[in-house]
Amino acid sequence: MVFVVSEEVTMKDGGPRMIVTGYSSGMVECRWYDGFGVKREAFHENELVPGDGRRIWEEA
Repeated sequence: MVFVVSEEVTMKDGGPRMIVTGYSSGMVECRWYDGFGVKREAFHENELVPGDGRRIWEEA
């Protein structure tokens, strides 16, 4: 599945909702807020699924 920058995603096996921030070396770069700070990591596309459609910044 191809994800678009700014799309919300989660890991297939659960975890935080994350925002796609880009692609690098065949990996999907994501960022999320863990309650203490912004985290970032790159994942293989097949590890991710689309989020629930809500944007993180709309929850406040």
